[in-house]
Amino acid sequence: MQLQKTRTPITEVHLYENQHHRGNHISDHYHDHFQILYALNGEGELTLDDKKYEFSKDRVVLIVPNSVHSITAHAKLSVLVLAFSPTALGHHIEEGLLNGLQQHSQHYQLDVVRASEVRQILRKILFEQTDYDPLCKYAAPVYLYELLLILIRFNKEKKSEDANDMRSLRLRNYIDTRYFENITAENLSATFGISTRYINDIFKSKFHETPLQYLQKVRINRAKELLIESDKDIVSICFEVGYETLSTFYRTFRNIVGMSPNKFRTIKKESIE
Repeated sequence: MQLQKTRTPITEVHLYENQHHRGNHISDHYHDHFQILYALNGEGELTLDDKKYEFSKDRVVLIVPNSVHSITAHAKLSVLVLAFSPTALGHHIEEGLLNGLQQHSQHYQLDVVRASEVRQILRKILFEQTDYDPLCKYAAPVYLYELLLILIRFNKEKKSEDANDMRSLRLRNYIDTRYFENITAENLSATFGISTRYINDIFKSKFHETPLQYLQKVRINRAKELLIESDKDIVSICFEVGYETLSTFYRTFRNIVGMSPNKFRTIKKESIE
């Protein structure tokens, strides 16, 4: 592969547009500088260090030096390319920011708000490149700094969301396999090492109900199965699914199912017969 170089002006930051017609393929190559690619419109596929990503409107890609990449356009694809040298931000800023981006190429599927922020910054850089006054050459690095901050913060929020998703799934699995135990908000908090409020927030964000609301549904669904499939006494079923008192079981069953356990069993068995 040939080392492809992009001309950068004195500011060491340069924004330009690339047009890729349908079927066009830019084969594997790499650069000695950073690039941020922003898809204005169209559809394509980008291969980044042997990983394939969809590349379409509002997608962003950060390409670090010497990272092998290629682009294939599935429809006319318009891409803004922001090229900058490793020293464009100054050494102390460069080290902190680029470490925040983990020093490897990344693909971003931004939300609507972040995509809008990125578009505005790119517009500002395009305007400053018109050189309408002597200070223009100082503006592009400032806007680049702002753009990198957006990507770093997006990364951190995404990691936090991913971690919360994993916690929520672990919580659900814990309840699914231990619903018959004496599960409370307090012992969930102790088991997972996070506050009851935080547990409720992340679980509700993922599943639209609190862990204890989900627990009641799991218990009652299991009770419904036992009522239909067995001749066990109600009190035995109440015990088996984790309720300490019959009154709590009856009250919860009525709230969720809309009838008593006895009536539910009678109706279901009559429908089977």
